[in-house]
Amino acid sequence: MNPEIYQPAIEACDACAAACDRCASACLDEPGRVSMAKCIRLNADCASLCRLTSAALARQSHFAPEFCELCARICDECADECARHAPEHCGTCSDACRTCAEACRAI
Repeated sequence: MNPEIYQPAIEACDACAAACDRCASACLDEPGRVSMAKCIRLNADCASLCRLTSAALARQSHFAPEFCELCARICDECADECARHAPEHCGTCSDACRTCAEACRAI
C-alpha cells in the first residue's frame, strides 16, 4: 500500500483530535456545563480514537480500514452532538469531525 494514500486521513484525524480536545475544554468553562456532559464525553472518545486511528494509518496497520470505520462512526456521532450546541467551539468541532469522518470513509 502506498503510504501517501493515508496522509489526508492522518491529517484529518490529527485535526479532529485537537478540535475535540479544545471543545471539551471549552465546554467545561460553559455556564451550563452539566448540559454539555454528553458532548464532553463524546469529545474525549473521539479525540482518543482519532489519535489511535492516525497512528494505525501512519504505521500502515493491517487493521487501518477497521480503525477508520469506527473512527468515522464516532466522528459522526460527535459531530451531531456538537451541532446541537450554540458555542462556536462546538461548531468548529462538528466541522472537524465531519471532515475526519469523510476522510476515514475514503480509506
